[in-house]
Amino acid sequence: MPTLSSPPFRVVQTPQGSIVATPLPAAGEIDSDCLLQGQREILIRHGSECYRLRHTRNDKLILTK
Repeated sequence: MPTLSSPPFRVVQTPQGSIVATPLPAAGEIDSDCLLQGQREILIRHGSECYRLRHTRNDKLILTK
């Protein structure tokens, strides 16, 4: 009988020095922290267009052209 397996994990060290295991994102999923890398705003080029991705004070993401 097949059983469900645990999702794969990655082990990371936090800025405070703790070691934690976090589940790997699903295929096609990117964590916003990976995109923003500590910044509040980045520019994303898509073809010939440029988009702005902002992380707001209310912890929302806004993508504008």
